[in-house]
Amino acid sequence: MFIDRVEVEFTAGKGGDGCTSFRREKFVPRGGPDGGDGGKGGSIIFEARVGVNSLAAFANRRFFRADKGRHGEGSLRHGRKGRDMRLFVPCGTSVIDIADGFVIKDLTTPGEQFVICRGGRGGHGNARFKSSTNQVPRTHTVGAPGEERHVVLELKSIADVGLIGKPNAGKSTLLSRISSARPEIAEYPFTTKFPNLGIVDVDQERSFVTADIPGLIEGASDGVGLGHEFLRHVERAGLLVHLVEPTPVDGSDPIENYAAIREELRQYDENMADRDELVVLTKSELDPDAEVLQEMQQHFKDHPVEHQRDLFAISAAAEIGLRELVEEIMDRVTERRQEMMEAGEDVNPIREVDVPTESKKKRRVPPHKVGPTAALSNDHQARDVPEMWGKQSPMGRTLAEPEEQQDATTHSDSDPQP
Repeated sequence: MFIDRVEVEFTAGKGGDGCTSFRREKFVPRGGPDGGDGGKGGSIIFEARVGVNSLAAFANRRFFRADKGRHGEGSLRHGRKGRDMRLFVPCGTSVIDIADGFVIKDLTTPGEQFVICRGGRGGHGNARFKSSTNQVPRTHTVGAPGEERHVVLELKSIADVGLIGKPNAGKSTLLSRISSARPEIAEYPFTTKFPNLGIVDVDQERSFVTADIPGLIEGASDGVGLGHEFLRHVERAGLLVHLVEPTPVDGSDPIENYAAIREELRQYDENMADRDELVVLTKSELDPDAEVLQEMQQHFKDHPVEHQRDLFAISAAAEIGLRELVEEIMDRVTERRQEMMEAGEDVNPIREVDVPTESKKKRRVPPHKVGPTAALSNDHQARDVPEMWGKQSPMGRTLAEPEEQQDATTHSDSDPQP
């Protein structure tokens, strides 16, 4: 089930209360206060993770509460800290405050973390209040309550390419031909009711993510059809692929359909309307004389635009022109990624296996197990290794040549030669 917008309430854990206690033990006069502090409440943490593609985990649960901190006890025993609640969300999730409507945090990078609610601080036991003037304190403090948030989680898919167009324009068919995604395909309109994501592997080293959103119709900005609420899934896409059907079932003009969708984009977001696009004439086998293709080319000449716009003709069913279209999309995506890296922005990995893993910290090795002394043992001493004579040990001492060997060398030098 694909869920891209949920309303949730979060409550962090309350801190544990401090304890009022006095040490009462035989043969220990004037034991004094020994009440421990309460533990801190657990916090709620969001983490963006590759591989999580929906907010379905939040669909059937309205309230999330972290663990409370445990109360302090006598003998200066502090309460245990409440366990933090870590929630995984897809990359591209926006956390929006309901009361004021502002975006608290936008999680776009894999591994990015954000504490949405901090746990309450634990209370102090009476041992904290002892002093020279207050040797028998009988007061303690209660734990502070955890933070509360009422937010909306909204997913804006991070895709390189966004497929837009009228219903039955062939978006789902194209996605199923160039990727491993299997969206629902039928002859009736509005078959796609929620966005579909697919990874297109051009070769072993190049790939991109494509988002297929439900079809748009004229008046979508006023709520006609499925509306245009799903357009937020292509807001982050650097390239729009606009699919146009040459012979619509309803008998409408394909050029007018193209212009109507462009106007809906402009009403939704001016920046999206000026984004680079590839106009793809689908089902080209239904236009054998290429009349619609020529009319589209003439329309582009009569109505120039400031952004980059190219025209392609394909047939997903007959697999005509798909390779050329995929190569052109890949070139555009590669160029955009290069611009992002030059600007200092991070390029998100596509698959979970592409996420770099943190290497484990190396254990500290004792000095005598590093360098020339690493191979030494009780049976294999430094005097048994001629290569180590005269070298400095890890403790700063110079390893001298054995006396027996020195004597033998001296005698051999003083003995007369035969």
